[in-house]
Amino acid sequence: MNRRRLLQTVMSLPLAGDLFRAALSPAAASTPPHSRTRPGDPAWPSEAEWDRLRQDVGGRLIKVQSPLAACVAAPSDATCAEVFKELKNPYYLGDEVGLTQTLGWVDAWTSAPSVYAIAAETTNDVVAAVNFARRNNLRLVVKGGGHSYYGQSNAADSLLIWTRKMNAIAVHDAFAASGCEGRAPSPAVTIEAGALWGQVYNEVTTKTGRYAQGGGCMTVGVVGLILGGGFGSFSKAYGMAAASLLEVEIVTADGEVRIANPCTNPDLFWAIKGGGGALGVVTKVTLRTHELPDFFGGAFATIKASSDASYRRLIGKVVEFYGEALFNPHWGEQIGFRDGVVAISMVFQGLGREQAEAAWRPFFDWVAASPQDFTVASAPQIHALPARHFWDPLVLRLLPGVVLADDRPGAPFSNIFWAGNLGETGQVLHAYQSTWLPASLLNADQREAFADALFAAAKHWGASLHLNKGLAGAPPEAIEAAKDTAMNPLAFDAFALAIIAADGPPAYPGVAGHEPDVALARRHADAIGKAMAELRKLTPNVGSYVWEGNFFEANWREAFWGANYPKLRAVKDKYDPDGLFFVHHGVGSEDWSADGFTRAG
Repeated sequence: MNRRRLLQTVMSLPLAGDLFRAALSPAAASTPPHSRTRPGDPAWPSEAEWDRLRQDVGGRLIKVQSPLAACVAAPSDATCAEVFKELKNPYYLGDEVGLTQTLGWVDAWTSAPSVYAIAAETTNDVVAAVNFARRNNLRLVVKGGGHSYYGQSNAADSLLIWTRKMNAIAVHDAFAASGCEGRAPSPAVTIEAGALWGQVYNEVTTKTGRYAQGGGCMTVGVVGLILGGGFGSFSKAYGMAAASLLEVEIVTADGEVRIANPCTNPDLFWAIKGGGGALGVVTKVTLRTHELPDFFGGAFATIKASSDASYRRLIGKVVEFYGEALFNPHWGEQIGFRDGVVAISMVFQGLGREQAEAAWRPFFDWVAASPQDFTVASAPQIHALPARHFWDPLVLRLLPGVVLADDRPGAPFSNIFWAGNLGETGQVLHAYQSTWLPASLLNADQREAFADALFAAAKHWGASLHLNKGLAGAPPEAIEAAKDTAMNPLAFDAFALAIIAADGPPAYPGVAGHEPDVALARRHADAIGKAMAELRKLTPNVGSYVWEGNFFEANWREAFWGANYPKLRAVKDKYDPDGLFFVHHGVGSEDWSADGFTRAG
């Protein structure tokens, strides 16, 4: 028998194959492999080994195929038409193991299914997946909510840990972190990795009358948001989601299940809070809950200027008015500037409707006083409702145009999402850039320059100020709690995150009639780059939100984490020295090729 036949025979024996692969694994080898294993490589696991993994996880190993594969083969088929219809349903996207909420980013990435996925239901399933990937030198991906602009939750030729079915939520009257004897317990909620924020709000707020700081979009995954720090609609009042974290259960690269909190593995706990998704697989989080205010609400209006001079005056007034009347914990969400229009889409907490109307009245009186300059294209609408019902499906379904529902047969009644998020569902990004805006820009002596920059940006593309994504103006205790996270410190003195972005409808390369418009996307990207350059003139320090920034950010370590990066890298090297966990522009990704398969250098 020649050497090749001998190796084939040995590898086909279950126990011998495992021992042979273990001898070549990163844990056993003197140096980690230069490249991860792909299908077709000699070291790719045999069918027998995949079958044993399937047994280890109770049959929950899935051979993955994207529904879009049928569209590539038959783009005019009725099946493909139904797929593209469902691509506008975020719950459909989340329930399809081979899809992601964003379908790609032109010239950056395209949603690609893994080879296999484990539909994890227990922490032991996650442990089995991590150990299998480590022993076999596989590219490993984790998908919870699947809301990743950078394509973090998908990769071709990979093994996917899919946590969608791990969605239990337990509310506690008093929770004490493990090993933290002597610390006063606090009201809290424990959430498994696959839960969505809409589910959490329904359990915590609607049913128990408390609040857990989370994301603004109801279909965003809980864990992913926390790993990026976690800004939500009411962060100006309650801070970041990560700052409310009390304890985490995480599976690290060695397959160990670790508890991380301020008293146990505190370095890992700190790094999880905003350090990105490259430290392990978080299977469970426990968050402090907060008292509800009496009311949550929203304020909406659209104003159009009649000329460039009028538009510049309107922008200046918005900057002045926000700085003097709305720069406080009550107000969050967005004001957008583009094409001579100011679009107001804000939320508030702790105010009744009359109080909110009184806050805005001076601004709208100012607009009304100049009818030759301004047209109110969408009349002001200010609404408030008892905070306990802000995410209540029974209430929201009765409000025209506020939410959309999962229309699939048998879908849970609670499967709703904000109508304003529809455009993001199944999107293909053309460009996306962001920058923190320091609170100093609201000072009287800097407002003119800031308004000039917004006006100049709007000439190219426009900008949206996400006023809840920046902690300046928040209560001191919220800012102090945020400082004990891995977030870029620039966020603590920012009054907003400026986002400039463009996208297109659901599309996929190779599907005739549904392919991304590459030429248009590149024109948009060029315009957005010019618009952001106008704002960056006022923000020389590179700073951006880790989950909502530029895929092509050259200085990503400085932008996302600033001075915290060296400490984060040390934690990464301690718990994942061989780089099992890789995400684009994640901690340690500088050691790898862009696709995460080949070591740099």
